[in-house]
Amino acid sequence: MRISLNWLRELVDIKISPEELAETLTMAGFEVEEIEDRSTWATGVVVGKILEANKHPNADKLKVCQVDIGKAEPLNIVCGASNAKADIYVPVATIGTYLSKIDLKIKKSKLRGVPSEGMICSLAELGLTKDAEGIHIFELENPQLGSDVRPLLGLNDVILDLTTTANRADALSMIGVAREVAALTGASLRIPEASGALITEQESSSSLKIDISESAACPIYIGTFIEGVKISPSPGWLKQRLDASGIRSINNVVDVTNYILLEWGQPLHGFDQDKIIALTGNEQLTIGVRYAKSDESLTTLDSQKRTLEAETLLITANDKPVALAGVMGGEETEVNDNTTNLLLEAAIFAPIAIRRSARTQGLRTEASTRYERGVNHAELALACRRAIMLITELAGGKATTQETFSTAADHLTVTRELSLRLNRINEILGPLKRGEGTLYESFLQPEEVEGILTSLGCGLVRSETTEEVVWNVTVPPYRYRDLEREIDLIEEVARLYGYDNFCETLPSKSAAGYLPPEQSAVLNLRAAFRGAGLTELMHYSLVKQGEENQIAIANPLFVEYSALRTELLSGLIDAFQYNLEQGNGALNGFEIGRIFWKEGEKFQEADAIAGIMGNAPKSWTLGGREQPLSWFEAKGILTQVFERLYLAVEYKQTSENSLLHPGRTASLWLEGKSLGVFGQLHPQLRQERELPDEVYVFQLNLELLLSVMTQADMLRRKFSGYSTFPPADRDIAFFVSVEVSVNEIKQVISESAGKLLESIELFDEYRGENVPEGQRSLAFRLIYRMSDRTLTDADIDPIQQKVRDALVDKFKVNLRS
Repeated sequence: MRISLNWLRELVDIKISPEELAETLTMAGFEVEEIEDRSTWATGVVVGKILEANKHPNADKLKVCQVDIGKAEPLNIVCGASNAKADIYVPVATIGTYLSKIDLKIKKSKLRGVPSEGMICSLAELGLTKDAEGIHIFELENPQLGSDVRPLLGLNDVILDLTTTANRADALSMIGVAREVAALTGASLRIPEASGALITEQESSSSLKIDISESAACPIYIGTFIEGVKISPSPGWLKQRLDASGIRSINNVVDVTNYILLEWGQPLHGFDQDKIIALTGNEQLTIGVRYAKSDESLTTLDSQKRTLEAETLLITANDKPVALAGVMGGEETEVNDNTTNLLLEAAIFAPIAIRRSARTQGLRTEASTRYERGVNHAELALACRRAIMLITELAGGKATTQETFSTAADHLTVTRELSLRLNRINEILGPLKRGEGTLYESFLQPEEVEGILTSLGCGLVRSETTEEVVWNVTVPPYRYRDLEREIDLIEEVARLYGYDNFCETLPSKSAAGYLPPEQSAVLNLRAAFRGAGLTELMHYSLVKQGEENQIAIANPLFVEYSALRTELLSGLIDAFQYNLEQGNGALNGFEIGRIFWKEGEKFQEADAIAGIMGNAPKSWTLGGREQPLSWFEAKGILTQVFERLYLAVEYKQTSENSLLHPGRTASLWLEGKSLGVFGQLHPQLRQERELPDEVYVFQLNLELLLSVMTQADMLRRKFSGYSTFPPADRDIAFFVSVEVSVNEIKQVISESAGKLLESIELFDEYRGENVPEGQRSLAFRLIYRMSDRTLTDADIDPIQQKVRDALVDKFKVNLRS
């Protein structure tokens, strides 16, 4: 926001230089990006009076002017402006003047043989406009000739280009900045008031009613009829203030609404009352606020016909759209030179409603910027009264009718009470940089805190004990949206006292940094999957809507990103398909991310890890060609990861996941808890996506993985020495029911064989001829070893027989060896 120091000085006493003020504001969190000293634009330019304007003897388009600037002899100046004539007051750049905006230094010269002793200036040459049709003419009576023109043109001013943070909506106004400067410097503050009875109750040809159907989007609306106004150019002071703020002057009524927007941060809008009546065909006006219908359109003040969408908030008159609420007015009801009767709108709109509405139209204005950040409810009526007062002063007329709609009876006294502890302030902010011999200790004292918060407009009630000082702080209405917690008040104390006035304290003892066990485990998990040949992927957590228990986004950017994902597999499948379509081949990848879902009315979230596999590593034996993965090879990759992480994961057959093949899916279990699922993609899904048959996916519970990996016995690895004695192996083969899993068989063998068993390996499976129906032939190799001696048949045979007996007893196997 552009801040005029001349205007600011009317609101607060400023006794420091513009540079010091800029430094103070920047250190308080309001960055001053530029200091524009306008006084340098017209140094040496004075008021002059053209006594004569004669035609140049050698040029048709030039005039030779005699200009009185209060000296003994008038200046002879050659001028090319068509509006140069006798008896007008003009700005004159004297010899030696440097016009910085056009990079020109005035010197004595001759133009077509005639001497020229200065230059009569236009506003463009003084930097006030981009273009000018001729020289500037002062509308003054008997001004002092030779006096400085800068006060007359508003060039005796300094402009600060101020950037505010998103939470400080109050600082998008001159009043808000004045309050901040007063708090920072201790200067006195002068808030303008609108005094007197502004509404003159008298009969009007039309009536006004406010009926808001979308009260959540528009909690307060004030409509005022002002009749008998006269539209004309604004006075110079108003034009100058708008120009200093970067707003173009239009006419006295529109300029007043823009002036209030700058002064109070409250957007207003003026409608031509007669145009609204002509548009609706009814003198009984009902002003409403609603969202647009699908077939509606509106031509706005920028002459753009806009197609309205369901999220576009509208101002309506008898249900006909007349403006984009909080964004821009409509062209059909625009105030122009023929306007005599006004409908003045002053309203509060919900930030989210204006943000959506402005985005749907691709339109952002000064008004929408303020509404999106939040406008002060409590000062709406004051801003409205101030606007009525200025309009009636500058444009005449009388305010005849005013109607108000409000969803909250106490909207003028919006406050919040917070508790603030002195111990907490000093704990957060630390000691101060105080000089020796000061009256206070090195920490903030209660009186200092009270002085700061009082300067911000907060009400304070102190309660003090031997151990602690606590304040009950009443937040002023204009800081209601910003000061919500105790830490916000502590930030204000630090900001106004000065961040650079607190000590920079470092820990007395340094300690080596380390990762928490959970983060270290995640790094190990990533390394294990990468080591197994999987590429780490990352997808947006936003997806399309359509799944059960999905959490929809209240304010989505696109339909494709309108909900939170409930699982990771869909994104991985999309990535796999995209890689194939781009000719990059099958994808082996994994992703660690967060998933979200609803359980009734509660929102839940959890971290998960998932992966997809579709090709085996390239082999030189196949000429470097890719080869499809079998189910067991894909499972082997996953098993390799678990073995590297020392995790004993069990596989059990399942068919519950609709994305996976019902006969080639396993549920994974870790320490008796469900870890996740692994399997081949469902044939129907592969056909729809045009994917190859050999695509396998898994999704695991990351929380369970990390909880096991961070157990104390998992964090400390125990080393056991290698046996120097040879192993002894025994094979066992049998027919067993296909319903018995290999994992169950391995568990029984391990329990039966005891400590001598070093490993179990399945090396053969056969189904077909000579195998009983409903069974399969399995062959296992059992490796036995001792660390202190070589095993003999006498050691192994009893154990092997025990294994055989256990298998027969448990699974009714038909032994073949």
